[in-house]
Amino acid sequence: MNLGMDMGKNMESWVEVDPNSDFSIYNLPYGIFKTKSSEFRPGVRIGNFIIDLSQLAELGYFDSLPTTDLSVFYESVLNPFIAQGRDHWTATRKRLIELFRKENEDLKKNKDHQKAILVKVEDAEMGMPVEVPDYTDFYSSIEHATNVGIMFRGKENALMPNWKHLPVGYHGRASSIVVSGTPIHRPKGQTKADDADIPSFGPSKLFDFELEMAFITGVNTDLGESIPVEKAEDYIFGMVLFNDWSARDIQKWEYVPLGPFLGKNFGSSVSPWIVTMDALAPFRVEGPKQDPEPLDYLKEKGNSNVDIRLQASIITSKGAEKVISNTNFKYMYWSMRQQLAHHTVNGCNIRVGDIYASGTISGPTEDSYGSLLELTWRGSKPISMPDGTERKFLQDGDTLVMKGYCQKDDIRVGFGEVSGKVLPAK
Repeated sequence: MNLGMDMGKNMESWVEVDPNSDFSIYNLPYGIFKTKSSEFRPGVRIGNFIIDLSQLAELGYFDSLPTTDLSVFYESVLNPFIAQGRDHWTATRKRLIELFRKENEDLKKNKDHQKAILVKVEDAEMGMPVEVPDYTDFYSSIEHATNVGIMFRGKENALMPNWKHLPVGYHGRASSIVVSGTPIHRPKGQTKADDADIPSFGPSKLFDFELEMAFITGVNTDLGESIPVEKAEDYIFGMVLFNDWSARDIQKWEYVPLGPFLGKNFGSSVSPWIVTMDALAPFRVEGPKQDPEPLDYLKEKGNSNVDIRLQASIITSKGAEKVISNTNFKYMYWSMRQQLAHHTVNGCNIRVGDIYASGTISGPTEDSYGSLLELTWRGSKPISMPDGTERKFLQDGDTLVMKGYCQKDDIRVGFGEVSGKVLPAK
């Protein structure tokens, strides 16, 4: 059952939800939260409240679910819940919709149960939604890859020969992925100025963000097993916003011949709420035309992309804020299905909780680029901030905020935000 297609029924919740909220009853994303009186545990967001899934289980509201293992709703990460499989994800989402629809009286009239189950967002602290076994970062925006290629190789050689034939990616560092709100220290490493004979060591001077989305897998596979492109989404639990912080000067010196290392592995930030593929289903759109036609194992049918409106802004240490990018996930050349099919075609096994980032998402116009490297064109076009300062790259004290949401008619399904403050190098 595709619950995302239930949109035509004009669902409303008895929980008050602002029309501009990312967290309508059509969304119901999963996260991990704690309060002053409790430890981290699973929750679902609706409006400005968090639904405590452990309390729903405790009070018997999940007794009808097709599982006898309700202990997953008491865990400190979502991996055990996700590992129960798609049927359980869908059944839980269906039950939550039933409980919180305006027409349902079960919980609506029980004020005591509401007090136990509903937690105000301001009273909670969000944690990492999953324990991340592995992390892969792709390079799947043709606009971004072209822009970077022009900067470093010229227009004639902007895209490498393999780029239009396969989803390029690299394996990142899972241990340094942190939840939104966690500050990031400016990384240190080797850099080499163009006019220098030898490299030098110190804090990165070209510290950047990368506006990305990521999907999280919900099924374990065996070594040697491949995932067909047409079945790839059966293995995907949901999506998050993702900021893959980048030290451009460190990366430039180190990346040949094996790719990113210290320029990337110091930190990546994720939004705390995982939006399910069921919730995103109504916002599916056709992806860009792929030319040349991909090989058979990458050929897909139907709407492969999602219309997710994305925004990035900088808040200076003095509180001055400026939106610097507006783009959209629908521009992605290589889809999530193709990324996962390619990732496993050689027999690479995947695990519950793995994160797969899209790579920087850039659109066709200058204001839709997804990194400062592009927005300032390597620093040659500084961005003017409201407090009179300029930005070529991120400065200590800056906070980078990314937001994303889907909108169709009056229905909004969003991701909230992922933010991180830049601290000086340790």
